[in-house]
Amino acid sequence: MRFGFEITDEEEMIAKVAGDFAQKRLAGGAHERDRGGKFPTGEIRELGALGLLAMKVSPDDGGAGASNVGYVLAMQAIARACASTAVILASSNLAAKLLADHASDAQRAQWLLPLTRGECASFALTEPRGGSDASAIATRARLEGDAWILDGEKSWITSAAHAAFHLVFARTTEDGGAQRSVRDETAETIHKQGIGCFIVPRGAPGLVVGKEEDKMGQRSSGTATLAFDACRVPRENLLGARGGGYAMALSALGAGRVGIAALSLGIAEAAFDLGVAYAKERRVFGQALADFQNTQFVLADSRTELDAAWLLTLRAARALDAGERASSEASMAKLFASETCGRVVDRVVQIHGGYGYSREFPIERLYRDARVTRIYEGTSEIQRIVIARATLRAS
Repeated sequence: MRFGFEITDEEEMIAKVAGDFAQKRLAGGAHERDRGGKFPTGEIRELGALGLLAMKVSPDDGGAGASNVGYVLAMQAIARACASTAVILASSNLAAKLLADHASDAQRAQWLLPLTRGECASFALTEPRGGSDASAIATRARLEGDAWILDGEKSWITSAAHAAFHLVFARTTEDGGAQRSVRDETAETIHKQGIGCFIVPRGAPGLVVGKEEDKMGQRSSGTATLAFDACRVPRENLLGARGGGYAMALSALGAGRVGIAALSLGIAEAAFDLGVAYAKERRVFGQALADFQNTQFVLADSRTELDAAWLLTLRAARALDAGERASSEASMAKLFASETCGRVVDRVVQIHGGYGYSREFPIERLYRDARVTRIYEGTSEIQRIVIARATLRAS
């Protein structure tokens, strides 16, 4: 039982495996990886061997066979030690689940199996002008003989320079379709013309991986741009049906947002532990910082908000496990958990005083890691729009 939710033995097991690995293999090196922006290649291979790069994939296909609740517990445990590694897992797990659900037998053998052996994948949806709007995809794919030709650009792609392959969402066009403006297309046209999901391997002709971003936080996750200049991939690298990519992208958003909610909880729980420990240890005016009412109120507010974030996140995960789309529930979880993460980490920096501003203290890294959770996988503003629309439809 966690936060009033029944947790199965299998879910507890995957949480324990992830937590043990996080503390033994990730926590100790997180500081140095952050300073150098070093991608955790060795650690990712080990996570793959544990089935954690394909958590929701059946054991028959080499995955862990986890539920969404198990995924949440594992993601939280990994993020508690290293948020950069957690977001790499999030990206690979999105790709793995789409492959498990939509790939042909040949595609599963060629592309899903490497994820279970420690290769990571990228989920390439975001574009420079489209942001969180999946319907505004401008990257194009046209069929020429036995190959798809991709042109366009994807931005802020996790693991871009390190992934064995990328799942790329692009608008499929007929001859001359590349000249048509996205703005001229209605929602009906988008579905008719279709968005496809393409498996683009590392080193594909015409694929250019940009320089890794010099980011504020989550510095070792390897974020970069992917550019496609007449990028050629085999015809059989289309995942699922032609025009089915838009539905795939939408189906991935709910689980993706719940995963980032869990990641946010991991960062916030780590910060909260640091705040409690420091408040007990630090003495000012002859008494422990924890003895001051103001400190106690800060800790009480933080613990209450964390528990509320847990409840929303587990509720969304359970809804997904029940087969519900749960878009509003996932958005609530992502919104509240990421906003709570920002507030909790900020409070703990304040508890640390000047030391919270020093790179020698881990809270400084957590402060930087926390900020992006309100931006990626749909900004807080986008989550509010999703929630508001669902509320208005229901009333």
